[in-house]
Amino acid sequence: MSDSHDRPGEEQAPRAAAIQMASGPHVSANLLEAERLLAAAAASGAALAVLPENFAMLGQDDAERVEHAEGDGDGPLQQWLKEQARRHEIWIVGGTIPLEAEAGRISAACLVYDHAGERRARFDKMHLFDVTLPDGREQYRESASTRPGREVVVLDSPIGRLGLAVCYDLRFPELFREMSDQGAEVFAVPSAFTAQTGRAHWELLLRARAVENLCYVVAGAQGGFHVSGRETWGHSMIVDPWGGILAEQEQGSGVVSAPISLERLRSLRKRFPVLSHRQMATV
Repeated sequence: MSDSHDRPGEEQAPRAAAIQMASGPHVSANLLEAERLLAAAAASGAALAVLPENFAMLGQDDAERVEHAEGDGDGPLQQWLKEQARRHEIWIVGGTIPLEAEAGRISAACLVYDHAGERRARFDKMHLFDVTLPDGREQYRESASTRPGREVVVLDSPIGRLGLAVCYDLRFPELFREMSDQGAEVFAVPSAFTAQTGRAHWELLLRARAVENLCYVVAGAQGGFHVSGRETWGHSMIVDPWGGILAEQEQGSGVVSAPISLERLRSLRKRFPVLSHRQMATV
């Protein structure tokens, strides 16, 4: 477990935490581990914690997630998130859980709960991972079981204006620019990057999204080997608006936290006003 060293003047800034797991097919075991890590995040002083994508279950195939789908607003995973937020008095970005969408398909929903256990937001993963990896050995067709989301979500949180994205969404800068236009100061990115794509692009993309928008990024990820034979990259991290890595969990389950200094962010945006310099080509 690695952690950041607070910069001068950041001691009073609210902290965010990124949680890393290697979830398996057994929901009860995954929730026990997630509860342990949320308790550690709260103990670190974090006001908000980001769980990884599919934190409650990562099984043999996507059909298992469909079987565990819940109705929006009621279900054991939603109740668990609510109870954990209230118990630890921490905001939780709940990775993703499967919510009912239509016959045979789900929504990969990222739910946000505040410290009192009230739900504040729902974001459905927009971009679905329908790819064959370059080595040809891994293929994914997420759209077979998942319906894409359509709405950009930005909300007020104790660490600033928070924009939500999930995993493969990270490759689409237009989504992050739209969140920036809606006032985002921090991006939460629950993820489960494959080892192959993560090794090549994970850090690069997280730092790019931070630098392009002068935003913090808090990315909780899956990291390890799973029963399906899949290996996820891990390297959960918190990135500052200048692209610096404040904290990183390279391997294994764990928690990292860092201060989110909105004073520093706003000062940087004032001195380096790149967001106001955008010039869009017109026809």
